[in-house]
Amino acid sequence: MTQETGKATDSLKGGRAVPAAMPRMAAGAPSEILMDRASGDSAAAADDAGADGPGATGTIGTRVVAERRRGRGAVLNPANRYDRLHREEEGDAIDAALRDGELTPAATDVRVERPRRIITRNQSPDISFDRSINPYRGCEHGCVYCYARPSHAYLGLSPGLDFETKLVARPSAPDLLRRELARPGYRVAPIALGTNTDPYQPIEDDWRIMRGLLEVMEETGHPLTIVTKSARITRDIDILARLARRRLVKVAISVTTLDHRLARLMEPRASTPKRRLAAIRALAEAGVPTAVMAAPMIPALNDHEMEAILTAAAEAGASAAGWVLLRMPLEVRDLFYAAVEEWSSARARRVRRILREMRGGRDYDSTFGTRMRGRGPHAALLAQRFRAAVRRLGLDRPDGGLSLTQFRPPQLPTEERRKPPRTAKKKADGRADGQLDLF
Repeated sequence: MTQETGKATDSLKGGRAVPAAMPRMAAGAPSEILMDRASGDSAAAADDAGADGPGATGTIGTRVVAERRRGRGAVLNPANRYDRLHREEEGDAIDAALRDGELTPAATDVRVERPRRIITRNQSPDISFDRSINPYRGCEHGCVYCYARPSHAYLGLSPGLDFETKLVARPSAPDLLRRELARPGYRVAPIALGTNTDPYQPIEDDWRIMRGLLEVMEETGHPLTIVTKSARITRDIDILARLARRRLVKVAISVTTLDHRLARLMEPRASTPKRRLAAIRALAEAGVPTAVMAAPMIPALNDHEMEAILTAAAEAGASAAGWVLLRMPLEVRDLFYAAVEEWSSARARRVRRILREMRGGRDYDSTFGTRMRGRGPHAALLAQRFRAAVRRLGLDRPDGGLSLTQFRPPQLPTEERRKPPRTAKKKADGRADGQLDLF
């Protein structure tokens, strides 16, 4: 069911509010998603707070019983780090609900956000774009390792199960994009889609926001890039092929593993590895420049598959490749290790040990330049293996870049042109109030 949003509540019987671990950041998460601010849909504050920030202590949050998380990735639903109270489920109430058959798998709830702007700007020095659009907050794919999970706390929700079940859609995104592109002084540069949560997650079937955004891009001749792990992208292959003929689009498909069982554990509602490779093949055959992202690479879990992933993608038609080391800002650390420990506690200990070696003795290091790759011998070996594989497979050829010369501002209806622009107050650093750096 879709509804205009207020603050979400937990419907499970028997919950009680108990004091949470004392946060270092003051409470103050918004109580509504209908917010008068810029889109602010990133995990930047999570990275900036560092690995040991609030929510990464392992002392807050509750484990979700198996019946509630069937088909989901997170095994915890930790407290929102901005709240002074958090919920614990009473064991007796859970036992009674189980006995009476009242505990059912958590359903997906989609709510509507109507932001004033849809393009998010960032100044991060180690990423290749300065603007992005995310049609959704939260992601139904439920990837246990997702670095975007901490951003759900900005909505007063948990980065755990809430992140993959209590979602936010922005159906006005295409209209907002049209208005922003029509503003005097707009300077064209590629817009990245899918940088925080996946734009082709399952709810896109119903909302079709990405389709609307692509139509605006095609109409205005605006360049864009897309990152997704969903084969659902092939639904829009008609528009993508036309954009590709004009050198206006590049696509990257994330392939984390070729092991179907591991993919189901780590990414329970994402497309299977086989379907992602099929999507690469379909896009390549349609003339759409398509890269493979071997990401995230997790030592002792999937890093041994790097060459196999790159080879399979190259055989499917991928023309470029990239890789990123697992990133675990804030709550992601506890969520990830709780899930891996359910599969194998010994494997979890080994993953943790190697990752700490790659992060200077910490679980995560948000330093620009090393957060994507890590450091030390293990990181150097991964990078060396990647370079050797892409050279061997021909995935390092220059592609010529996207066209910046075809952009034409959209023509707005007369009544829209008469509306005065609604601008947010600027801070000293030039960003709009409430705007968050993307990473």
